[in-house]
Amino acid sequence: MTVVAGVDFGTLSVRVTLVDSEKGPIGTASAAYALHRRREDPNYATQAHADQMTALAAATREALTSTGVDGAQVAAIAVDTTGSSVIPVGEGLEPLDEYYLWCDHRAFAEADEITRKAHELGFEGIQWCGGVYSHEWGWAKLLHWLRRNPEKRARLVTALEHCDMAAATLCGTTSVEALKRSVCAMGHKWMWNPKWGGLPPEEFLAAVDPLLAGVRAKMGGEFLTSDRLAGHLTPQWAEALGLRAGIPVPVGAFDAHWDAIGAHIREGDAVNVVGTSTCIIAIARAAQLVLGVCGVVPGSVHPQYTGIEAGLSAVGDIFEAIARRAGTTVGALSEGLDAYKAGQTGLLRLSWDNGDRTVLVNPELGGVTLGWNLVHTAQDELFAAIEGTAFHTRIILERMAEHGVRIDRVINAGGIPQKNEVLNRVYANVLNKPVLVPAGIPTSLGSGIFALLAAGAYKTIEEAQAAVCLPFRTVEPDGPAAAVYERLYGHYRDVYFALGKGDAGAVALGAVLPELRKIAAEARKAG
Repeated sequence: MTVVAGVDFGTLSVRVTLVDSEKGPIGTASAAYALHRRREDPNYATQAHADQMTALAAATREALTSTGVDGAQVAAIAVDTTGSSVIPVGEGLEPLDEYYLWCDHRAFAEADEITRKAHELGFEGIQWCGGVYSHEWGWAKLLHWLRRNPEKRARLVTALEHCDMAAATLCGTTSVEALKRSVCAMGHKWMWNPKWGGLPPEEFLAAVDPLLAGVRAKMGGEFLTSDRLAGHLTPQWAEALGLRAGIPVPVGAFDAHWDAIGAHIREGDAVNVVGTSTCIIAIARAAQLVLGVCGVVPGSVHPQYTGIEAGLSAVGDIFEAIARRAGTTVGALSEGLDAYKAGQTGLLRLSWDNGDRTVLVNPELGGVTLGWNLVHTAQDELFAAIEGTAFHTRIILERMAEHGVRIDRVINAGGIPQKNEVLNRVYANVLNKPVLVPAGIPTSLGSGIFALLAAGAYKTIEEAQAAVCLPFRTVEPDGPAAAVYERLYGHYRDVYFALGKGDAGAVALGAVLPELRKIAAEARKAG
């Protein structure tokens, strides 16, 4: 028997799960930290590294206390985080500022410049991140910081993804030369790929902006998959966490990617990590370019596969916003949603409230709801939003399949599917596929699996998954509901691309509203 600690840094809190190599998860604890927003700038979102590490210590000690596990018996600790969450650091890898959190969207102009220059110069890397560089990603955020912090530029030693910063802190790494960087993080968010020799070439970066000249040389260290070690836990952090000094710490990764491992992903699966946003993760032995998909990176999810990442910029956040505007909670607003039928609201809701991450990769889009009448309620909009996120997910899965990514099974992971059965039912009907839901929240279980590998408890990810992953329950599609959604999906797809690409004249949008009313009337009559 081996016990390890799996750590997941989320948007608002850190979760620590203790995983037994034979029993699986045996206990979990979490601790919150502040998310810094500014009312005058809705694109602003930062967090302090010190706050996060303090929370990690509290959550780890609580997990030990609640389970009765002796911290000296924990054999390894592994960390995943949000991404791209970027922190500029100075000497000793000390923070020069707060993290640009994944949901910080201030760098939209910089992302657009990177995209244009990559296409202008023919840099292949832009194709492997979907043809559009995102405002959520590393180079855009670092350039934004460089432009707005002239007084700190000279002190910049390097920039780090959160997962690499957390691992470096735990291991006492204080120099760029000793850094171990995550292939997952750098591949999906910084256009790193061995295909073109690693990071984007110096000539390209300097052409984007002279402020990036010389920065590539600062982004040193080893670039490794998560079956390799970042280092070992220092005495200082061992004392803070209540663990034993010297235990291995594997190279970290992004939360959604390791959530997919914890959800027992295999080739042919699409894992929807549904939370405040959705990350859609797949793996393939061989993968090709997928237009509009965030990243296709060898070794990023599973070291022996190519990882494919896509997603929605907001899901749970949309549900929360609808409830907030109605002066209630999502839980209260959800009461009675199980009685709703496919298409009965007559609303068609596009999930662009926080922009479009995939496949349009456009932060300038906004939420759209078609079909309002004078008696629609906030509850109607919530149901339509659930339908809309399912339709958007289907857009993404179809794009992946069109480019050779096999999708046999759909797994709904993340926190929301555990407490929203309506969402699981709607997704099964919209996708017209069985949806598998883990019997519990797999968040931080993926971290536990990589910690088990680091501790030597298992030789392969597959062995560890078979031993510790949670069982599934299956939500089957309903034939009549799936047929209704098949009709609605055609209209959703038309509207999605017409409005999203600014080419509304390309489809007969005038037919959409009457058809929504017709489908809603049929649903009411059938009920």
